[in-house]
Amino acid sequence: MKKIGLIGGMSYESTMSYYEQINRKVNERLGALNSAEILLSSLNFEEIEACQRENRWDAAGEILARHARILQGGGCDFIFICTNTMHKCFDAVQSAVSVPVVHIAQATLKRLLASGVQRVGLLGTIYTMKESFYKETLQKGGVNVLIPNAEDMRMINDVIFKELCLGKISPDSKRDFLRVIDKMADAGAQGAILGCTEIGMLVSQADTDVRLFDTTQIHIDEAVGLALS
Repeated sequence: MKKIGLIGGMSYESTMSYYEQINRKVNERLGALNSAEILLSSLNFEEIEACQRENRWDAAGEILARHARILQGGGCDFIFICTNTMHKCFDAVQSAVSVPVVHIAQATLKRLLASGVQRVGLLGTIYTMKESFYKETLQKGGVNVLIPNAEDMRMINDVIFKELCLGKISPDSKRDFLRVIDKMADAGAQGAILGCTEIGMLVSQADTDVRLFDTTQIHIDEAVGLALS
């Protein structure tokens, strides 16, 4: 079994999902008392959120790169950044280590193409939805990306940072997210990407007929597949 490296804490809520579900899926595959070999380096999200808000992405990249070096020093075979937004700093993290860093948008693109999806809606933080670092990965792979309008983007971003990152689940927020998903489907999206690792805490496939692509689950599946390859 290969050792998985996780850069976590962004937020700790979603990082817990990574740890728990990677272990559960490894156990389902191998049985008995098997679990995953994981090294987790968890950072202080307050520092990262300040860097995001103040547009200090280089500083944020340096923080993540330091944690990546810790994981490589601990013998990890590959590294996962347990958040969508901070893949804006992917190049800084990958250049800091020689082991592969597995890009969450690349893993999501593979799943979309395998599912025959050519047009998809994207929900995430304001940075993920508005900026190009995430969307370009999908678009270069042949998938057109729809994003919500400005008002809905502000709502989604507020729910992520003010509720989900703190473990708060609101029925009103759930209704709002499902409304946005339905609007994107009405605009021609063949599915919706839950492009923030916390969104899966709020909505799931059981809540909607629109096909959902939960990036947390996709990234987790990638980690398990690599660990057992």
